[in-house]
Amino acid sequence: MSQAINTPSQPFEPEFIAGLKSIFEEKIVFNKVLGLQITSLRPEGVVGRIEMKPELVGHYAYNRIHGGVISAGLDAMGGLAVMAAIGAKHMDELPEQRLHRFAKLGTIDLRIDYLRPGIGSHFELRAHVLRLGSRVASTRMEFLGPDGQIMSAGAAAYIVS
Repeated sequence: MSQAINTPSQPFEPEFIAGLKSIFEEKIVFNKVLGLQITSLRPEGVVGRIEMKPELVGHYAYNRIHGGVISAGLDAMGGLAVMAAIGAKHMDELPEQRLHRFAKLGTIDLRIDYLRPGIGSHFELRAHVLRLGSRVASTRMEFLGPDGQIMSAGAAAYIVS
C-alpha cells in the first residue's frame, strides 16, 4: 500500500538525524566531493547546500557550476528525501533500525530541467517525496541560487525495496 506524503509527522530524534547526516555527508564520499551539506532534515522535506568552489566549475568564462553537479546534487537530495520519508513511516522502530532500511535504495529514473545558468556563491537544494510506495518512491527537487530563484528542477523515482 502506498502512502501519500502530505502531512507533517513528528520530528526526528537527534540520533536519527546524526546517523542520516553521517551516511549522507561522510559515508557517501561523492556527496563530500560535491560539498553537499544537509541544512534541514524533516519528514516532509529536506534541504541542502553547496558552496561554489573552483572544482565545481563547468564553464570557466562564467564561473558557472557544472550541470553534472546540479544533477548529482538533486539526485542525492531526492534520495535523502526518500530516506526521511521512510524514517518517518517507521517511527515505531529505534533510530538505528530505521537507518538500516536504506541499504537497497537506488535511483531508477531521473529528470533534470536546467532553467537558468548556475552562477552564484552558493546554492540551495530542496527535495520532497510525492509518493512513497512499497517498492518505488517519487520525488520532486529544486536547485536554487543565492537569491532564492529556481535554477534547475528535477523529478526522480527510487527503488525502495
